[in-house]
Amino acid sequence: MKGLYFQKSSTNEEITFVFQERENLPVTEDYYVKVQVKACALSQINTKLLAEMKMEKDFFPVGREIAGIVLDVGSKVSFFQPDDEVVGILPLDSEDPGLCEVVRVHEHYLVHKPEKVTWTEAAGTIRDGVRAYTALHYLSHLSPGKSVLIMDGASALGMTAIQLAHHRGAKVISTAGSLEDKQCLERLRPSIARVIDVSNGKAHVAESCLEETGGLGVDIVLDAGVRLYSKDDEPAVKLQLLPHKHDIITLLGVGGHWVTTEENLQLDPPDSHCLFLKGATVAFLNDEVWNLSNVQQGKYLCILKDVMEKLSSGVFRPQLDEPIPLYEAKVSMEVVQKNQGRKKQVVQF
Repeated sequence: MKGLYFQKSSTNEEITFVFQERENLPVTEDYYVKVQVKACALSQINTKLLAEMKMEKDFFPVGREIAGIVLDVGSKVSFFQPDDEVVGILPLDSEDPGLCEVVRVHEHYLVHKPEKVTWTEAAGTIRDGVRAYTALHYLSHLSPGKSVLIMDGASALGMTAIQLAHHRGAKVISTAGSLEDKQCLERLRPSIARVIDVSNGKAHVAESCLEETGGLGVDIVLDAGVRLYSKDDEPAVKLQLLPHKHDIITLLGVGGHWVTTEENLQLDPPDSHCLFLKGATVAFLNDEVWNLSNVQQGKYLCILKDVMEKLSSGVFRPQLDEPIPLYEAKVSMEVVQKNQGRKKQVVQF
């Protein structure tokens, strides 16, 4: 039985993906569930976070968003039984790669998969669903009538966040980094209030948002990264597609919430003072926080269940790439790791 792993170079940050033979899994213990994997979604690996958490190994398992069938359960498992269809996200310290035919996972990382949801939809939606929920519900308290700016709305996370915001009755504004993305967003129903095309570098995101909100500013911003420095110090691609942090602060309304994916965000005293005057908040979107805190396990399971319910009811309509077989996972992961893919890629077993 083969599984996909990655190995980090000792001289630089590059990682290589390799298939390795695995021994048969031991008898399922206590709270653990043995799952036959039917689909596993591919996501970028945060090697920096793994290093900070002291989780570095010679070979690290790849693939965490899985959907499959329960084969066996430990003696203390209470939520599942053999033949149950399940979906979940393997923890950061999982010893098993999701890109393998069979895995072991603690029952607290799994929920039941709705019958009418396919394996690929379940695996391909679960993580972005958790991220969207974390950003819009737990970090910014989304409610009906709020105005929300979702950067890079045609990305997997952006699309899920737009659908969740619309479901909650919010007014959505989004940015598009290409003509294809713009057309994709304009086809969405319910329709987006305004799609800002930033592909040519000429659109002013702050001005467009203030115009759309009558000068009041938006209530919630979910960014896809921001520029921190002057034009001379930023790469050309980043210059073109990402707003400057000052733009985000400018377009925020009174009491607004800025949810950022920029882990190295730097705010100068004038930036902080402007946020203070608006009574605005800044929150960091780190979806791994649910994996790092056992105290929040109950909330995490509620999010997983709600994501599956919304997928089953049609609230979430994932934009997935064509499923691929396991033997293509190595090449596909190299593309995903370089952030070159747009739609979510799922391996189907």
